[in-house]
Amino acid sequence: MAKRVSNMNELAAALKPTMLGMVDEMTESVYQTLNYFLQEYYSSYDPKYYRRQRDFLRSAVKVEPKVKGNKIMASVYIDTDSMDSYYDATGYQVATWANQGLHGGLDVGDNTPHVWDDTIENTVNNGEVLRLAVAYLKSKGFSVKL
Repeated sequence: MAKRVSNMNELAAALKPTMLGMVDEMTESVYQTLNYFLQEYYSSYDPKYYRRQRDFLRSAVKVEPKVKGNKIMASVYIDTDSMDSYYDATGYQVATWANQGLHGGLDVGDNTPHVWDDTIENTVNNGEVLRLAVAYLKSKGFSVKL
C-alpha cells in the first residue's frame, strides 16, 4: 500500500515502524550471540573448588528499541551491577576477565571464548547485523543496494 508523504516529518513517521522492527532484529541477533558465548564460557571450564552462582551467565540484557530524537536506539550489554555474589571481585572485573578468556583471573586453557569481543566479531565485524538489516528492509519492500 502506497503512502503519500509531503514532508520529512511524515517520511520519518512512515519509516518508524520499519526501523523499529529492523533494529529489534539486529539487537536480538547480538543478544542471542552474547548468550551463546556466555554459555560457551561456562562450558569451557568446570571448577573443582567452588560452586558457581551463575550470575554472569544470566547477565546479558537486551533493551528494546526506542525512538530518541531522530534516531532509533537499542542496546545489548552485560549487566555487571547484577553480579554481586563474587568473592574478592566485582561484576565488572569478572566480565573483564571473561573478555580476556580468563576464569577468575586464571588462564585455564585456550578453549575459553573472549565473551564480548567474540560476540562483536560474530555479529558486527563480520557483517551479520548489516545482512540482517538489508534482509529486513527487503522483506518490507525496500530496494537496497550495497
